[in-house]
Amino acid sequence: MAYYLNLFSPETYEAFIHSGMNISGFRLRQQSAASKIKPGDKLLCYMTKLSRWVGILEIGSDWFQDDTPIFYEHDDPFIVRFHVKPVIWLQKEYAFPIRDNRVWDVLSFTRGHDKSSSKWTGKLRVSLNQISDKDGQFIEKIIVDQNHNKEVFEIDETQYNKLITHRIQRLDKTITVSVPQSSDQETFSVSADFSELRESFKIQALIANIGAKMGMKIWLPRSDRSRVLSEWADSDSSLLDRLPLNYDDTTLKTIEQIDVLWLKGRAIARAFEVEHTTSIYSGILRMADLLALQPNIDIRLHIVAPEERRDNVFEQILRPVFSLLDGGPLSESCTYISYDSLRELAKLKHISHYVDSVLDEYAEIAE
Repeated sequence: MAYYLNLFSPETYEAFIHSGMNISGFRLRQQSAASKIKPGDKLLCYMTKLSRWVGILEIGSDWFQDDTPIFYEHDDPFIVRFHVKPVIWLQKEYAFPIRDNRVWDVLSFTRGHDKSSSKWTGKLRVSLNQISDKDGQFIEKIIVDQNHNKEVFEIDETQYNKLITHRIQRLDKTITVSVPQSSDQETFSVSADFSELRESFKIQALIANIGAKMGMKIWLPRSDRSRVLSEWADSDSSLLDRLPLNYDDTTLKTIEQIDVLWLKGRAIARAFEVEHTTSIYSGILRMADLLALQPNIDIRLHIVAPEERRDNVFEQILRPVFSLLDGGPLSESCTYISYDSLRELAKLKHISHYVDSVLDEYAEIAE
């Protein structure tokens, strides 16, 4: 028997309760991870945004694929599924906070970390990550004890309801949207100090270096080049002087301003916007402009930002205006990568032997 992570957002937590709680579903891209899980294994359930452990599910079958709507009335994206049996399921006010010292000081991936940092979040990045037996047994005991003790951890229902995204019907499908409480809940000065700017250029350089090692050609905006190249020695001559693309001038001008591009031959493979000192909305808007100009373009888009900006990235990606693009919702092609995840990726041994799809293991999708 092994332990695996099952992530729930407040929305999917509520949807699971109303689904009958006998099937747990995951996105198609998690098919490979699902194939490793066997009947009798346990899913330890964690609610994001509230950062609480909410339950234990026992796997009752091998994985199977089924697109019959269960969690949502239409267009259910969680089609890689298991039959499950709830061992324990906690109401949200009883769900156990991970930052409670009784948990924080014991788990191997939180112990010793600053609670305000993001260095501990890698283990909780994506569902179906395996959790060590020691951590898994401890989390299971905490949930079992909490089910008996019923210690209350208060929740502001108004704030909780704001965390739940909304579903709206397009002509072709049902999509998830978010309505932020303000245009961008952060305030970042356009005259950011040098240390902040340098950190942003370091991240651009790191992205460029990873791509170059994987055999990609790299594009950087001309206005950023000198500062990025002060952090990145382009030893393989990967940096392009011009883009080998046949687009109209408006599209090209939009593409040329994206922080980092990875190209395979004459095609863009991935595009990155680094949001360290600027409004997150501006980078996402540039990505949306590209998709609006070229709705059939096939590019993986990534917003790269510090962990403390993660929730705001997801809020902005799920805005209705970005969810109603002709080519499909921005959330289907644009993911979030934290600085720490990017640094973790850069440390992989023999990274030159990897293909760019490895990036998807470090990216997080807006739910």
